Amino acid sequence: MYKEFYGLREKPFSKTPDPRFLYLSRGHQEALARLQYVIEEREIALLTGEIGCGKTTISRALMDSMGDGYHFSFIFNPRLNVMEFLRGVARGLQVTTPASGKDELLREITEALYRFHQEDCCPVFVIDEAQLVPGREIFEEIRLLTNFQLDDRNLLSMIIMGQPELRKILAAPVYEPFRQRIAINYHLSPLDPEETLEYLDFRMEVAGGSAGLFSPDAVQGIFELSGGVPRRINIIATNALLEGFGREAAWIDGAIIEGLKDELSI
Repeated sequence: MYKEFYGLREKPFSKTPDPRFLYLSRGHQEALARLQYVIEEREIALLTGEIGCGKTTISRALMDSMGDGYHFSFIFNPRLNVMEFLRGVARGLQVTTPASGKDELLREITEALYRFHQEDCCPVFVIDEAQLVPGREIFEEIRLLTNFQLDDRNLLSMIIMGQPELRKILAAPVYEPFRQRIAINYHLSPLDPEETLEYLDFRMEVAGGSAGLFSPDAVQGIFELSGGVPRRINIIATNALLEGFGREAAWIDGAIIEGLKDELSI
């Protein structure tokens, strides 16, 4: 539909976390650099941000940037009990059939970690939507996993990602031992108006189109509707392209965005 009309090879505002479309705002650059540091130092990082701010996309870009010396495992649904979580860790460490008993399971995890160390490879665990973790027991197990270490380094790294309420959860006194293990604590903020313009142009160019399709008043309208949250920007921009195509509009102006307000409930 609109792709050919606007000279695009692919959809510029897809919801999938494709690292090619990762626009590195100042905040995203800082987040990525800090996460790279934490992984190199084999520590724990906490990354929070509003829904749709790009946390998952950053984690994919992080994986692509670290090279062959790191083995990434993702836990996308942390609504787990302790044994389910540990078995997930074991599977991430390539234990084919994790044990059903905790003592044996921890032995398998220990052996796997030392095997990765002997292969000069650092396991990295990324726990997404961590605000959904059902209780402090999982965070305690994460803390204890960082006890696997040699004299000069840990044997794994952990990236804990979640929505802003995760910070409120972890602020409770009972989580003090866990907080002390966090090496980097970063909050990813939405884009500002200038970054919103750059974001739109960047993704259009990656998709094979040209910068400048969105007029200044359209960009301002998109920013106000989205609050600078990339996922919301994607929804609005996609609808704007569809509307522009329907009108055979050579560019997307503020009137098109204004006309979408009633349709968009984001």
